[in-house]
Amino acid sequence: AFEPVAFDHPLYVLYSSGTTGIPKAIVHGHGGITVEHLKMLALHQDLGPGDRFLWFTTTGWMMWNYLVSGLLVGATVVLFDGDPSHPSLDALWELAADTRLDVLGVSAPFLLGCRRAGLRPGSDHDLAALRSVGSTGAPLPPEGYAWVYDAVGKDLLLASISGGTDVCTAFVGASPLLPVHAGEIPCRCLGAKVEAFDASGTPVIGERGELVVTAPLPSMPVRFWGDDDGSRYRAAYFDDFPGTWRHGDWIRITERGSCIITGRSDATLNRGGVRMGTSEFYRSLEDVAEVADALVIHLEDPSGGPGRLVLFVTLAAGATLDEDLQRRIARLLRERLSPRHVPDEIHAVGDVPRTLSGKKLEVPIKRLFAGEALSDVASEDALANPEALDAYVAAARQQD
Repeated sequence: AFEPVAFDHPLYVLYSSGTTGIPKAIVHGHGGITVEHLKMLALHQDLGPGDRFLWFTTTGWMMWNYLVSGLLVGATVVLFDGDPSHPSLDALWELAADTRLDVLGVSAPFLLGCRRAGLRPGSDHDLAALRSVGSTGAPLPPEGYAWVYDAVGKDLLLASISGGTDVCTAFVGASPLLPVHAGEIPCRCLGAKVEAFDASGTPVIGERGELVVTAPLPSMPVRFWGDDDGSRYRAAYFDDFPGTWRHGDWIRITERGSCIITGRSDATLNRGGVRMGTSEFYRSLEDVAEVADALVIHLEDPSGGPGRLVLFVTLAAGATLDEDLQRRIARLLRERLSPRHVPDEIHAVGDVPRTLSGKKLEVPIKRLFAGEALSDVASEDALANPEALDAYVAAARQQD
């Protein structure tokens, strides 16, 4: 028996990842999610009856909901319960071969980790059935694209997508009808009127701007849980550009219509008046073998000075953060980016804090050092004592 409900009848409550503050309790509706996921899965992912579909995710990430919706188009959903790096990073590629997956979705950090480890899944496993690899969770740099087409398969559709829990879908993604250019997401998704706005609210092409949506998208939230008057909902998305949804990402829309996401605008580094996306740092550090992970923050000077740019790194096994490695990191950032990107301090830490969906927790870390979050961990000499970051990670996990 099926009970008829209104189009906006609540379907589920999802929590945002918390990369830029306390997670939001987002109420999604039956109709919006159904229409949106049918569009994405059938048209953008090219999924249908007989196809086998896996997107590696935890149940705490919206990609779980997206994966389950594969049933809407008649696809067979393949589930993976466990650590994708156990017993090795080959685990998901082995599963793809064993189950004859048509579409495998993962995160950009996973693909970059496989690249760093020197994996060649296309040679080591029978991936003849695999026709598409999905990537999300973070911007995928050109090096990641090159690795997929070289090491996984030359005839794949690499579907890098970017969206959010807020809409439980992607704003920009791939299409079976469009070419893939390294470092670029092929198109704005069907029904998503995405623009790049400059500071004055004017659409720009070929320049970095705020990712905005200027017309309703089917799966925009019904409301926030407990936000009876809608004030938190409006403040979250519509305060900056009245009547226009601001998502909080930097985007550049190219002349050919492809899109480049350069990270969270909420986590932008403002260095001497020059605004920089954090993804630029992380991409540059990909080729430093001694650096396993990194987190960069800018501590603003209340008196108006340049502030301090601080880089935290987790090191590969056997590596040490000596003067030589610090000099190489500084030289690389100066050459690939600019002198403004060279950090004032580099600290080695045991781990980088991440949300449940694996995204780097950038903005709350900045608040930590301002004494605005986890005050029991923060202290005036937090920067002088990198162990504070390890303590933050432990405390954040305990809170989760």
